[in-house]
This record gives sequence, structure tokens and C-alpha cells, in this order.
Amino acid sequence: MAQRILVVDDDREIVRLLSAYLEQSNYKVLTAYDGETALHILRRERPDLVILDLMLPDRDGWDVTRIIRSDPTLKNIPIVMLTARVEDQDKIVGLELGADDYVTKPFNPREVMARVRAVLRRAQGELTSPQVLQVGELTIDLAAHQVLVNGQPLRLTPTEFALLRALAEHPGHVLTRLELIEKGLGYSYEGLERTVDSHIKNLRRKLDEAGAAADIIETVFGVGYRLREPS
Repeated sequence: MAQRILVVDDDREIVRLLSAYLEQSNYKVLTAYDGETALHILRRERPDLVILDLMLPDRDGWDVTRIIRSDPTLKNIPIVMLTARVEDQDKIVGLELGADDYVTKPFNPREVMARVRAVLRRAQGELTSPQVLQVGELTIDLAAHQVLVNGQPLRLTPTEFALLRALAEHPGHVLTRLELIEKGLGYSYEGLERTVDSHIKNLRRKLDEAGAAADIIETVFGVGYRLREPS
């Protein structure tokens, strides 16, 4: 069955362009031109991924993202944000709200397709047999796409899961931001280093709330991050 992608943008030409490229890649496309309609479709159809513009009538993309991530029935749907804003802070806010990736307008549709495919791979996992990573109190079931902290499930976005997996596959070793992008996100691009920083910030907060050891993800200043090995 074709995967379903919801495209949300009030610019109908952008919706038409992305829809054409997605359909050529054998995705089924759903469309919305405002935030309220997007939420209605999300609740009714539960798409596999949403491409979401930030600047929307009624409800903007930030508000829609907050609602998605706070709704138990929707919160695992991956989100790729579209933004015409070039300010770093706007992108960081979107990532910290739970977006998995972002694309800045104007964009190359082929780049959007690459981002969509990478995010979907992270969301679904690519393993056919069970495999589990165990690092201290963390248990990462790659096949089930599940993380446990001291036996209790931890809910992560697909991107957060992918980055934690990359760190857990190399415990005690420092990974640069570029290595985390390539190992965790599955592709390389000219992006902000703070993109990774935002996801790591979210990961640390969730791990702390779940009772993981303090500073389990260590910052190595001027280099990158590492997952601390248990003593």
C-alpha cells in the first residue's frame, strides 16, 4: 500500500508542485491549505508523514506541531517543516517543538523528496530481524523502534530515535555533528549545526524526565557528543 503524505501550505502552487513530485515517487498525497483543515485530515486519515508550512491561516505550523505532538493518536507522525523564514531561531523553535526536519523556501523539490524518504526510513526502521542495543539503563529495540529507560518506555520522535541510536551504537566515542547527521539522519546536507543541538536538547530533556543518569549524553566542546558508558 502506498504511503500517504499530507502536504499543508496555503500556497497552492507549492502544494501542486510537491504533490506532483510525491505522486511520481508513488506516494499517495493528501492536501490542506490551512491549519484547521490539516488537523481534521490528520485525525481522520493518520498519514505516514506531514509536510507542514509554518505560515498558515487559522493555525500556524508551530501550533499544528504542538497539537500533533501532544495528541497520543498523532504524536508519532513525522513532520517535515517548510519555512520561508531564514532566521535560525524560527527553525530551532520548530525542531524543539518536535519537527523531524525542515526545508527553507525556495527549495529544490528533489531535496524535499530526499528529506521525506530519509524521515520515513527513520520512522519505520529498516531492520528485518530483532536487534537490541543496551547501554546502561537504556534499552533500544531497533526492530520495534522502542526505547526503554530502566524498563519504562520513552517516547521519541523518529529523528530523536535515530540520533540516540547513532550514539548508542558508539558508546563512549565522540560523534561530530556531521557524523550524527550522516549516521543518524541518513543523508548529508548543508545545514545548521544547531539543528543537531536542538534535537540533542530534546533528547536530554526526555531522558532526564524518564530518570536516566544525569549527563548521559555528554557534550565534548568543539567536537560533538557522546553517549556516556556506564561506570
